[in-house]
Amino acid sequence: MKTGISTPKGLLALSPLIVFLLLYLVLSLAADDFYAVPLTVAFLTASLYSLFIIRGETVSLRFAHLAEGAASPGVMQMLWIFILAGAFASTAKQMGAIDATIQLALSAVPPGFVLSSLFLAACFISLATGTSVGTIAALVPIASSMAEQTGTCTAMMVAIVVGGAYFGDNLSFISDTTIVATQTQGCDMKDKFRANIWIALPAALICLVLYACLSDVNLKPDHLHEVCYPAIIPYIYIIVAALCGMNVMLVLASATVLAGIIGMASDALTPFGWLKAMNDGIMGMSELIIVTLLAASLMQVIRRAGGTDWLIQLFNSRRGTQKKAELSMAAMVVLTDFCTANNTIAILSVGPLAKQLARRYDIPPRRAASILDTFSCLAQGIIPYGAQMLIASGLAAINPLDIIPYLYYPYILGAVATISIIFPWKSSPNTSRA
Repeated sequence: MKTGISTPKGLLALSPLIVFLLLYLVLSLAADDFYAVPLTVAFLTASLYSLFIIRGETVSLRFAHLAEGAASPGVMQMLWIFILAGAFASTAKQMGAIDATIQLALSAVPPGFVLSSLFLAACFISLATGTSVGTIAALVPIASSMAEQTGTCTAMMVAIVVGGAYFGDNLSFISDTTIVATQTQGCDMKDKFRANIWIALPAALICLVLYACLSDVNLKPDHLHEVCYPAIIPYIYIIVAALCGMNVMLVLASATVLAGIIGMASDALTPFGWLKAMNDGIMGMSELIIVTLLAASLMQVIRRAGGTDWLIQLFNSRRGTQKKAELSMAAMVVLTDFCTANNTIAILSVGPLAKQLARRYDIPPRRAASILDTFSCLAQGIIPYGAQMLIASGLAAINPLDIIPYLYYPYILGAVATISIIFPWKSSPNTSRA
């Protein structure tokens, strides 16, 4: 390159992120456990290392750059959303919303369409609750029991649940990945949802047709209880209010109050039990909040050192286009997720770089957020060492590698998302440049 940032300087500026990925990956492989290395320690180490790549400044000023990244308005808003989401999720769980949602989904399963209905149940539960892990933990025991009773392949039944769990994880308004993707790209959740649905819904419909064509089992799930319909109201309120354009923090705060009132009215919660539930939910977000602060600090130093500018410069030198920029976003988040086994952290790490690409190539923020969330869910959905896969395989007592061949939804989602980049359908809002 004749002008701009030199390659050695650009690589040096990006080296803190490389240090984080290598440290986490190498130590995890050495320990044979991707959850043996705390993400907070890996980010802290990389952040401290990043102080040495800035030359000609005092130590105090270098630390000021870290603080500047952590204290940015976008990061602070993201942390507030995490806090409110934790308070709501825990309140909803304690007042019985998750159990009621599961019972409603399973009670609607037609006896002759278990495969497709199980997938629909997983989609509905994950969309309402915003958690792929919770959906998998709730439905995998039921799915494995169905497989045992009918002689159906256990790995396939478990894979159906895992796939459906990622449908909701990708679209839910209270999912960590949705919050991080929209906040890093600066768009509203409803806009990201409208962009994302054009990718996730076709993939889900293809999956439903596929499951309907497979040999089915004739079984009604056991141990169903009466559905407590009022307990589901907070989840319905979240979806409707968010789609109507209400501010996300107001949505979460009012939904928490609504869930608490319904819980106390049904004697599922006491006033002090509600307070404890909110506290438990907020404290449950503590690690994610700390990691978010460290990641934002790290990316600020990388930007200050010229790492982001060098990537854009490198991209431009290769005759970059809008299509290539979107493919680059997808590749970056997939590779980062493979290294970290955490789709939320992958989006946090890649988000600022993706935002720069989006600005340079006039990609709408909702489109960038959709790409990051979709491809992070694809990567997380197929790695055998991810938390979701490990929980699913553990509950079903099978090897996670046995599940991978049957993960139809993540594969189809990835194919549809890739096609939407290479051959964008102009009728969808996520390809509009307006």
